[in-house]
Amino acid sequence: MVLQAREGFLITSRAHVLIATAVPAERDAVAGAFAGPAVGVPLPGVTLYRTGALDLVAAGVGPALAASSTACALTAAALRGAPYDLVVCAGIAGGFAPHAPVGSLVVADDIVAADLGAETPNGFLPVTELGFGTSGHRPPESLVRDLAAATGALTGGVLTVSTVTGSAARATELRARHPHALAEAMEGFGVAEAAAAHGTPVVEIRAVSNPVGPRDRAAWRIGDALSALTEGFGKIAPVLESWNQHDRNP
Repeated sequence: MVLQAREGFLITSRAHVLIATAVPAERDAVAGAFAGPAVGVPLPGVTLYRTGALDLVAAGVGPALAASSTACALTAAALRGAPYDLVVCAGIAGGFAPHAPVGSLVVADDIVAADLGAETPNGFLPVTELGFGTSGHRPPESLVRDLAAATGALTGGVLTVSTVTGSAARATELRARHPHALAEAMEGFGVAEAAAAHGTPVVEIRAVSNPVGPRDRAAWRIGDALSALTEGFGKIAPVLESWNQHDRNP
């Protein structure tokens, strides 16, 4: 996929789906599923890459930067009078073995802020139990179902963490608190918070590059996961375009 830059951002487009990844390598892997060049559109705080009916941003690593960059793109679209119908958080992730093996694709049916809260003598309390905000977002059930059917992906919770898990004990703790979780990443909840502020549905799609647990860089399969991401988006493009064209119930 060739990425071309263009000055200014007042460009009309049919795009109503925004795809947010953490880093350019993930963005390019997603873009590789679509034919033709992508045009770079500089926005305040982020550069948007427009390809056909979809827009892509490398929103940054971690929930805070991902939320900020996604919010910039959403706000720019709203000010153009062409708000997005859907936001997709996409990228690679750690998978909880044996439930989500390396190379598998996961579609989140729950996007969870796994470490937003407080440690107490009795264990972790999520932010909701502290009386502040929310700790999760639920993607539209029909969309999750359609995406999984198109790709053969697993469906389950995807945890958002600010510190990547690096030990077996931490992996066991997270899985005990979130038994439905299949994967761990760093941006989904931030992207979902930005989407929620705009009243826009959100979904998260992850390709598993490594097991959640002790860090073993030699065992990571990042290239394979990026290829799985490209292949997956090639299969779900019609689903996303269908969402763009028709009103769908959650």
